[in-house]
Amino acid sequence: MAQKKFLDQVYDIEDAAEMGAFYDKWAASYDDEVGANGYATPPRCAEALAAFAEDKAAPLLDIGCGTGLSGLAFRAAGFETIDGLDLSAEMLAAARARAGVYNSLTQVTLDDPLPFPAESYANIAAVGVLNPGHAPAETMGDALALLPRGGHFVFSLNDHALEDGSYEYQLRELCDAGLVFLMHSEYGAHLPKIGLKSRVYVLRKS
Repeated sequence: MAQKKFLDQVYDIEDAAEMGAFYDKWAASYDDEVGANGYATPPRCAEALAAFAEDKAAPLLDIGCGTGLSGLAFRAAGFETIDGLDLSAEMLAAARARAGVYNSLTQVTLDDPLPFPAESYANIAAVGVLNPGHAPAETMGDALALLPRGGHFVFSLNDHALEDGSYEYQLRELCDAGLVFLMHSEYGAHLPKIGLKSRVYVLRKS
């Protein structure tokens, strides 16, 4: 049977400024709640990126790393150098407690969500991050700016983000402009116990 508490609320939050406080409250029970609902997207993203990333020792940025479930998945897929960032101090504390997963963890603000120079990372991930009320579609372009040519960006769009339309529109714009190549697109499980799916994408920067 599906178990929900914070999951009942998270997709209703429309003000991104509220997100940090919401996830601070959720941090202690996050792993248990999403785990009870079969959270499948982190390993799907990690396996998809691993299929295209030539050098798994090259630096990977995990945007919205939360408690580190995504970092664990990337480690399991062979990635060696992972930095994480998140809005929530409590989520980052949980990620920090996972010894050996992240090289560094950074708390960011909405005013400066990606505080790194261009071409800082060979690969970037945004697992379960691009959602209405969380991170807007423009985040795709911001993330790609941190990649060199040939770098990869793996991300997921759950059913709510797919219904929104702005994310897939932004993706088409990037592809049509020749800024990226779409390497992978697969629709599958996200939180199966509550009937929610996601599409996982891998982009290669032109």
